[in-house]
Amino acid sequence: MATTEENGDAVRDLARLRAREGGFRGWLKRTADSDVWYSFKTSPVAVAASIVSILMLLSAIFAPWIAPTDPFDLAQIDLMDSELPPAWMAQGDPRFILGTDDQGRDILSTILYGSQISLLVGFASVLFSMAIGIPLGLISGYVGGRLDAIIMRIADIQLSFPAILIAFLIDGIARGVLPRDLHDELALYVLVFAIGVSGWVQYARTVRGSTLVEKNKEYVQAARVIGVRRGPILIRHILPNVLGPVLVIATIHLAIAIITEATLSFLGVGVPPTQPSLGTLIRIGYDFLFSGTWWITIMPGVALIVLVLAINLVGDWLRDALNPKLR
Repeated sequence: MATTEENGDAVRDLARLRAREGGFRGWLKRTADSDVWYSFKTSPVAVAASIVSILMLLSAIFAPWIAPTDPFDLAQIDLMDSELPPAWMAQGDPRFILGTDDQGRDILSTILYGSQISLLVGFASVLFSMAIGIPLGLISGYVGGRLDAIIMRIADIQLSFPAILIAFLIDGIARGVLPRDLHDELALYVLVFAIGVSGWVQYARTVRGSTLVEKNKEYVQAARVIGVRRGPILIRHILPNVLGPVLVIATIHLAIAIITEATLSFLGVGVPPTQPSLGTLIRIGYDFLFSGTWWITIMPGVALIVLVLAINLVGDWLRDALNPKLR
């Protein structure tokens, strides 16, 4: 008959085993050994969307090196080259593949540099939302009780307002509180904060639901028995096992954040013209849309559509690949 000490050792061994299995490396190994990679290889849409997303991301990162000109360098801009059509059209110039805008800037270069701002805001907003939503979801699901009710009611209240209105409200408050001479300097940070705050709810609700399931499993109960504290249980055991749904939400939320930034910039409350994003470029070109120089707004619009569509397709594939009901 097993002694109490032997039972305690068995519980500790089980807890260590599940801890190793539940760590980040264990999650990464399980993902690599699963059918996710096979699903990716056999999905032409996912492969094509991933290639497009990576190419656009690399193009934005290395824009200073691959862009034909620097649209912010006045020495490289000539007003005599303004409003030139794309190179394949009549009166087009081979130097400007996608044409030029009203200031003589190369459209392709402005798209590459504008993608930097759009992707920066998108990634920063997603990370900020995750930094708020994941801890709140873990605490809400694990602790429960009154704290869970308070966090979820705040989330329900925020869900009743569209994200774009919340971003408008935060941006308006920031413009009213900050000195006017700091508006342009802090506009990017305010935009990231506004979009990030409006998107934390999805992470919190998803992580809370997964935590409610994980906290009742044997490896968590074994960790409690051997005296592991609440913090290490949440970080080392539960968190790695709820990252799958979070990864899917983050991918889809990235596209939403880019669209939100473009919308705010198009409406004139996003980044300043000195730091033009794709949304700012579309707004600038809209003034010339009906005068015949359609490429000034259409080209950045096409770039935005392709970028968001590619990210959404990757997110859709990832959602299906990580859904056990569809395997």
